[in-house]
Amino acid sequence: MDKAALANWLTSHGLPIEVIIFLFAMTPIFELRGAIPLAAIFSVNIAIWKVFLIAVIGNMIPVLPILLLLEPISNFASERSKMFDRFFKWLFTRTKRKVGTNIEKYGALGLMVFVAIPLPLTGAWTGCIAAFLFGIRLRYSFPAILAGVLIAGIVVSIVTYGASSVFRIFLA
Repeated sequence: MDKAALANWLTSHGLPIEVIIFLFAMTPIFELRGAIPLAAIFSVNIAIWKVFLIAVIGNMIPVLPILLLLEPISNFASERSKMFDRFFKWLFTRTKRKVGTNIEKYGALGLMVFVAIPLPLTGAWTGCIAAFLFGIRLRYSFPAILAGVLIAGIVVSIVTYGASSVFRIFLA
């Protein structure tokens, strides 16, 4: 199935491309880093600023619930299930190893830089886990993650649409 056929199939099932972008941006693997290129591939009729805005909002929607609920949910599930206990230990160990000492050393600033890196598994979801693991309070972690998502969105937009197109939109 080619790209146009896939786009037609997705939109023919009742989902506008804006909803598809939003939902992709909410997922832990794709996030904004996958949603913006997806929009560029499937839709030439949507403005760059609109793609950017939808992707940022979609990427940020899960952040507050994750920051608020990760500790109580992981504690509750780990106490009641060995499978969840092993999963959360694996997830937290992996995340701590992946983010290294930068977040531990620089706190919210390190968190922002980590989230801003437009690579897979360095986005808002992993940033939320890192904020929890390193004890960065909500009032610092949420703005740091938002800033990182905005920076990543600009970088991904530049790579996807080209610098001249993005700067023309954002600097107009």
